[in-house]
Parts: sequence; C-alpha cells; structure tokens
Amino acid sequence: MKKLLLETSFSKIYMIVMILITLLILGGYFSYAMFTVTKEKSNAISIVTGNLTYKLLVDGEKSNTLRVPANSSKEFVVTVSNPNNRIARFNFYYVGDLIAEIDTGYIESDGYNAAPSSIGVNLEKAGSAGSSNNYLIRVNNITDKEIGIELGVSVGLDYNDLELPNNCHAFRKLTITGKVKDVLEDDIMNRLNYEDKEQTFITGEEPYNYIWYSGKLWRAVSTDPNDNSVKLITQWTMSAITYSSSSTAFEGSYMKTWLNDTTVDGFLSNLRDYESFIKTDSVWNATMTTTTDKPPKTTMVTAPVGLLNVYEYTMSYSGTTATAGYLNDGLLWNTITPLDNTNLQFVDYFGNVSSESVIISYGVRPSINLKSEVKVVDGRGTEENPYRLEGDNDTNLNGTKLNTRYSGEYIRFGNDENNLYRIVSHETKGLTKITSAEPLKNNNSFVFSAFGTNSAFLNPNQIVVFLHETYLNNYVSEEYNNLIEPITTWYFGTIANGTDYRLAKYTDASMTNTTTSAVAKVGLLRYGELMTSQTARFAEGDIVINENTVRYWLINSYDGRRVAVIIQNGTGSSSYSTTSYGVKPALNLKSNVIITGGDGTKQNPFTIELG
Repeated sequence: MKKLLLETSFSKIYMIVMILITLLILGGYFSYAMFTVTKEKSNAISIVTGNLTYKLLVDGEKSNTLRVPANSSKEFVVTVSNPNNRIARFNFYYVGDLIAEIDTGYIESDGYNAAPSSIGVNLEKAGSAGSSNNYLIRVNNITDKEIGIELGVSVGLDYNDLELPNNCHAFRKLTITGKVKDVLEDDIMNRLNYEDKEQTFITGEEPYNYIWYSGKLWRAVSTDPNDNSVKLITQWTMSAITYSSSSTAFEGSYMKTWLNDTTVDGFLSNLRDYESFIKTDSVWNATMTTTTDKPPKTTMVTAPVGLLNVYEYTMSYSGTTATAGYLNDGLLWNTITPLDNTNLQFVDYFGNVSSESVIISYGVRPSINLKSEVKVVDGRGTEENPYRLEGDNDTNLNGTKLNTRYSGEYIRFGNDENNLYRIVSHETKGLTKITSAEPLKNNNSFVFSAFGTNSAFLNPNQIVVFLHETYLNNYVSEEYNNLIEPITTWYFGTIANGTDYRLAKYTDASMTNTTTSAVAKVGLLRYGELMTSQTARFAEGDIVINENTVRYWLINSYDGRRVAVIIQNGTGSSSYSTTSYGVKPALNLKSNVIITGGDGTKQNPFTIELG
C-alpha cells in the first residue's frame, strides 16, 4: 500500500465525501450514513460504509471469543468473510491483555501477516467482494486457568492510497440497520455464547444490547436460531406484585395474569401494537429446579409475556460474574423458576440467585420475544442511544395528542430538579396518567411526608394535604398546573402479601366493581400499576447505596394502620401510616395536552402544552 501524507489523505477524503453528498442531494441513490469519514486516535483514518457487512467465524460458527482450557494449547481456524458486494479491507485483532502465547498465520500463502496487537492492525488483507479469508490461530496457554481471547475486526474500503496505521482501533458501523437478530449478532462489541443450540446468549458486563420499545428500555438476552426471534427483558422493574397466593406454578398465577392483562391496567395492553412486534405464542420454561443448569421441558407455558428462568439469567453473565453481569440492575426481581411448591427463585440486588415465598411482592421485569422480521432502524445499542425499532421510531410528533402515546415514555413536567415524569397509562379515557420519574427531591435530597393518622387516602390525612398544597404550590408551576385534570378518581383498596393485584382497584378478580376510592386532583400510584417499582440502582458491587433510592408511599391500605410502600430494593411492602417516607406524585393530564417537542426517551423527553 502507498504511504501518503496525512494532509493528502484528508484532501482526497474531502473530495470523495463532497462528491457523494452532491449525489445524495441530486439523485438520492445512497442511503443515510452510507459513506462516513472517521478520524480516530493517533490520526488514524478509517473510511467505512453504513451498509458494509462481514462475518467473523471461529471453526465455522459465529463467535468472537477463543476459549482455551488450562495448561493446554489449541488451534483455531478463523474466517473473516465479506458477504457484501463491495470490496473491503479487514483488520483482524484481539482485545484485552495478552495472557497466552499466540502464533498466527494465513492458511493461504498470500496477504499480509503480522503478530497480533491489542491496539493495532494485524492479519491485514484486502478482500474482494464476496470473499472469505481464513487464518490459523495457535494459542499456547501458559497460565494455570482457562483463558478467553476476544477477537475483533475493523473494516474499511480498500483504497490503495489510504493506509491504516498500526494503532487503528475497532470499527463499528455508525448506522446499524437490519433485523434485530442480525444486528445483535454481527456487532463485534457483543460476546455470544453458542453452547445452547436453542438459544444464542449475549453475555458479559456491558454488551451493546439496549433496545427502546414502547416507552421502555430493554436488554436483548438471546436469539433463537430456529425462528430468529430475540428475547428481551426490561432494564428496570416495571412494578412489584405478589407472584401467587400459594403455588409457584406460573400457569394460573397473579404474575401471568398481570403480565398478559389486556385491560388498561395490565402490562400487555400497554405495549405498542404488540401483535406486530412480539410472538404472542411464546413458550416459557417454568420447570421447577434446584440448579442453574438448563432445565428439562417439563413445565412449558404459552403466553405473549413471561419472565426469564434461572438458567437464562445465569447464561447472561457467562464469562464474568453475577454481580458484574449486565442483567444485575441492583434490585430484587422474580424469575419464572420455582425452587419447590412454595418458594420461587429470584435475583437479589448483588445479582445472586436466591429463593423466597411466592406471597412476597418482588419486582417484575417482563420478558418478551421479538418477531424475526422486526428491524432496527436507528441507534447504537447503548443505554444513551439504544436501538430503535421500525414502527416504534416516531419523529416530528409536534402537535400530536399526548393521550395517543405509550406507557413509560418520558415527559418534561414540573419544576427544577423534579421536572422528569413518565406516562403510566390511559386509565381514564382521553386522559394521560403520569407520575414523577423518581420520588420528589429538594436540593438533591429526597422529600418526606407521613401518610397520616390512618391508611385512607382522604382529607385531612397528611399525604393528601401535602400533594394539594406543598406539591402543587412548590413543585408545579402555574403553566403545568393548568395541564392537570382537576377531577380524578383514585382507588385505594386493601392489599397484603399474597393478595391479587386486582384488589387494589376492584372488589374481586372479575374486575366488575371498583373498590374504595376518592376524588382528588393529585394522587399516588396504586399497588400493581406500571411505573410503581423503583427504577434506580440500589446496589453497586458489594455495597448497598441507600442514598441513591428511597422508600415511598403507594395509595393502597394494607390494613387499618399500615399503607403499601415500595422499599429501596424495588420490593412491595407496607409501613405504618404515621411514618415519613418519600412521595412519588401521580396525576392525570387533560385530553387536549399536545406534544411540542422531544421523542419520549429519557435523553429527549416530550415537551407539552395545552392544544
């Protein structure tokens, strides 16, 4: 390859980019981000295309990790292929500290051959369109434990007058589109575990597997090679409810009912156009087991929404630890796996699997399976810029009524540090119920209030006075106050451990008649509603961070003296009404509130006004 001065390279790049931009404007023949110039560290320059693809195969199967048993040596055949119809150059390297001796070489005699470098380019070869290049990797393990070496590929167009210096870093396409399964598996930032032939697991500490769908942030856990579906779980707990009154069986449980409730109160009914996005005939393995091994298919339940089982959770952190795994969100949440007839297995705030009675109201992280045809149209797979799905990536929503939007989407509402809210549901036709994204704060410290002398949400109880005086006067400006529907019915039926979540609003499970209620402008969320459970991390490593979260009130009575609460680890519980806890207000916005900006994500919340 020719070596040119950096200034010359930039001049040629600039000319090429300007020509392509002109073609874009005149003819529209090129897709967005098809041609991008990237300047990386140490003046390394890489020209990449948005639709350039490749596959990294280890011994014929997709992988980006070489695993070698302790005190042994192993040879790998690694193939980098270019299925695209564009000529590309591949730069093959390993990631991480070198803890083994590695010999490398082309199986073919041509091409460039160099020793691996964790920060540089090696095994570089210009590949023709549709080509596959094979390499022999011999790993001589000099440690006393199994090692894993992560592989990577940087990709660039094959320009003979452009040299990629030896400190060029990893390439990831700036715009990634395609079917969700392909995007996740082709991203070199994601470690994949192929041990299970029925599920390909995404593993590690921080893979690029964040997905935004229907107002909620999800993590992709695995892909199914049989039907190309993708299993997701919410990043945070969506609520906290009792799993069952006695049995650990998923079929017939309160949990299964809540997850698949198609009334306004349920999870499924608040998913956007769910029949177009998710497999409604998904099958969930709820087999009882005392191990973390793959369970037999003894108890299989068909439902659109389910929970992860213990095996799926443990596979998500293969290659790292439970504490460091990406599914450890620092809260307590249930799996679908029974330990025995009365105890269900759950994940604690350190990421460890434990068990407890089914009557305890632990957090709920719903799981769904995206259909194979669902496509990624935007995003990078990170928490700040998650993948966006075709059909759920609305733009230019100015003038759209807020009551057409989805549970979980973020809104600018309220004053100062308390100006972030989320949509809960559209419980009352035409209105939009919202709640503060976290309990109220004052100068970055949580605000506390007692519930009152008894457990009823009625004036003159202290919590009612606080919400209608202190909150409306100090935390909501007149501009926002005018958006609030003045008359809302708030239900505060009595609930307890082992109680059906529906009794928070209805007199019985038939959901025919509502329970005890009051009319007020501002209220609190009830037990079992969406957005009730804490959505901030409670534990970090081995340290419990109490100042990061706070116990806060729900609206429901537990008995005559106690009231339902959400405690710091996301679990539903109860406390005496005279105790002071955090406050997470809820309210209904008027039917004519419209969106004036934003896209509903946490990074870009909706701004609103009266239409």
